[in-house]
Amino acid sequence: MSLPNPYQSYQNNSVQTASPGELTLMLYNGCLKFISQAKQAIHNKNLEEKNTSLLKAQKIIQELMVTLNMDAPVSQTLMPMYDYIHRRLIEANIQSSVEILGEVEGFVTEFRDTWKEVIHIHRRQQYGQGGRV
Repeated sequence: MSLPNPYQSYQNNSVQTASPGELTLMLYNGCLKFISQAKQAIHNKNLEEKNTSLLKAQKIIQELMVTLNMDAPVSQTLMPMYDYIHRRLIEANIQSSVEILGEVEGFVTEFRDTWKEVIHIHRRQQYGQGGRV
């Protein structure tokens, strides 16, 4: 009998108890992690790791796309941006381009930082001045 991995238990609990906003933040952070791993794999000339990391980043962007509420006006702006990011991730994978990944990383970082600020503002409004992400 193997003992449960405490880190895996913590991660599972974090995802299961997160709000939809926190889950979105986790997706952005995951995408950035996989982009960073892909950049490192390109530098190390590890094509398999690059491909695996970029496929994971692409799946995260696809998840963000399918969960958009298209009735919300902001979604009309986000969808084409997500589509662009997804296409650029594919191009970066085909071309092993750190430059394209840098561009995409900038967009995802901007989205993540904006989303983090939205959560922070929402918590301040909901709970007073103490809510931080």
